[in-house]
Amino acid sequence: MRQLQVSYSALAIALLAMLSSPAVAATLRVPEDHKSIQAAIDAATDGDTVLVSAGTYRERVSLKPNVTLRSAGDDTKGELGLKRAEETIIDGTGGDENSAGVSMAEGSKIDGFTVTGVGTYDDEAWNKHHATQGEDQSYDRIGKPGVAGIAIVRITDCEVVNNIVHHIGYSGIVTMGGQGKRVSAYIHHNIAYRNMGGGIGAMMESSPTIESNTCFENFYAGIGHATRAYPLVINNDCYKNIRAGIGISEGSKPIVRGNKCYNNRRAGIGVRTGEETTPLIEHNECYDNDMAGIGAMKDAAPIVRHNRCYRNAEAGIGCQLGATPLIEFNECFENGMSGIGCRSEAAPVIRNNKCYQNETAGIGSQDGARPVIIGNECYENVMAGIGTEDGAQAIIRDNKCYRNLQAGIGARTGARPIIDGNHCYENLLAGIGSEDNADVVIRGNRCEKNEQAGIGVQNGARALIVDNECHQNALAGIGVRDKATAFVIRNKCVENKMVAIGVRNESQVQITGNELSRSGGMPPMIAIQEESTALITDNTITGGGVAGILVRGTATITGNQFDGNGPRKGGPPNFAAWIHAGSTVTFSDNRVDRWRHALSASDAESVRAIGNTTSRFMDTTIVVNNSKKPAHVSGNVAVSDNEKDEPVRVNGPQEAVTGNVRQDPQPSRVDRAPEPSQGN
Repeated sequence: MRQLQVSYSALAIALLAMLSSPAVAATLRVPEDHKSIQAAIDAATDGDTVLVSAGTYRERVSLKPNVTLRSAGDDTKGELGLKRAEETIIDGTGGDENSAGVSMAEGSKIDGFTVTGVGTYDDEAWNKHHATQGEDQSYDRIGKPGVAGIAIVRITDCEVVNNIVHHIGYSGIVTMGGQGKRVSAYIHHNIAYRNMGGGIGAMMESSPTIESNTCFENFYAGIGHATRAYPLVINNDCYKNIRAGIGISEGSKPIVRGNKCYNNRRAGIGVRTGEETTPLIEHNECYDNDMAGIGAMKDAAPIVRHNRCYRNAEAGIGCQLGATPLIEFNECFENGMSGIGCRSEAAPVIRNNKCYQNETAGIGSQDGARPVIIGNECYENVMAGIGTEDGAQAIIRDNKCYRNLQAGIGARTGARPIIDGNHCYENLLAGIGSEDNADVVIRGNRCEKNEQAGIGVQNGARALIVDNECHQNALAGIGVRDKATAFVIRNKCVENKMVAIGVRNESQVQITGNELSRSGGMPPMIAIQEESTALITDNTITGGGVAGILVRGTATITGNQFDGNGPRKGGPPNFAAWIHAGSTVTFSDNRVDRWRHALSASDAESVRAIGNTTSRFMDTTIVVNNSKKPAHVSGNVAVSDNEKDEPVRVNGPQEAVTGNVRQDPQPSRVDRAPEPSQGN
């Protein structure tokens, strides 16, 4: 009896061991064991591999959970992909029109097949839309369900690797999720081309990893995302697609990293439709695309950083139609338009980018765009380093713009930028320029060694120019012309080759509290010319040639300090204020030192010189000859110890020439006798 009990126990243990040991995975061979791929899959169980020999299999297949479908052979390279993938073909021609070429299952894997013949490939339509860069394509199909070459629908986890998917009537490889269903397939090292949708598509809340695939010549994007997809898209090559290399829309939030997108008919990477479309696009290389390298539009809000965008037909990075991207730390060069461009009410933040050798501006904004442009480096661009126009309202701060073929920073055609704290140097035109009715605030900038003005305002532009430094520019430190209007306040203009401030062509300026200096040269420090109007107050003017201020227009000059290099005997004029024929001038409460005359006026329309103090002059401080209206010259003081010197000389009509005096210089402190002691 005891022996029987031991036998039963041993049998129970053996049965338990058999039940608990894992089943041995099988390999089912096609066509050796099963004539069709689907027959082998149907016979497979969890963990099995269906191994398919080279050949063409005219069927559409549906995988089972945890089954691997693999082509036979090693990883020898073929013409496009692996040789075994090129030679093992699933051709869905004539199959169930509602079934994908391959339908994935939970935990399944497909490795090394060509999938084709699913749906209708339309070569005529492909050629037509390729020629028109997809402008007439219907958006209705993008992101909508269809019959894919390889379909991953509501599958939590599977793997698609080493396949070639082409000439499909819809997208080549597609993932689709659904509410509450995470779809995280791993799609890698596949080739998708000439499909009538995208090469690879992620949509409907799916979140696959799409890595190291090659997608080219697809009807829409090489890799596309729509309807709130969240994939990781890394290290793919996307080229010659009719739309973008990588396309993102409708609330999708992919991470797009390390991809190469080139020779696409539209953008390298394109983002659109909706403020909830917020991808992270970083460390990609986008070049030779027929539109932008990276583009954002229709309220999309991507983060675009650390990308290289070059030789694209339009902008390196572009945004429009209300897009609000963050664009930072990118390198954009040799693009057919701007390095970075925004328009059509886009409102990007553009910071810490490097933009150079682009065919228009380094960074450009237009058409009501509202960018914030901070800390960028823009150089050697064909137009401005940073340009804003057509009603754009840009904040341009702390950028470095140099050696551009036009201005360092330019504003025109109704633009309204705030240009603050930038460094603009060695540009072929102005350091900062505004024109064509632009309305600008220019403050706290440093503009030096530019081939024209440090700051230029022209053609009806309006500018507030405050607290800037303009050094060693080839023309003016600050120039205003062609009916422009400017308020020029607390600027430093030092060693500019021509004038410190020049005003021409019926322009209007207020010049207040500036420090203007030049150690040599003949041009005046301030020139008001060609019927322009100026209010010039409380400035310090040091150095100068023929004049501290030259006036051929209308000027009120009051409260300024003129420190000349003279007085110079003979030769060209050497006047603190030189008033030309037909001009109207009020010259009052100024302090003048070391000029031949404080004021010299000939044939002026009107001259008023009141309350000025002049020292170290030649013979006469104020000289007025033949003004058309009677001259008013009163209360002026000539400081001189030479009794022959005279405070004023007026020839011609006089209104009031009174109270003008010569007085001896005050003794210097060292020359004064000691004051008596106040002690008892």
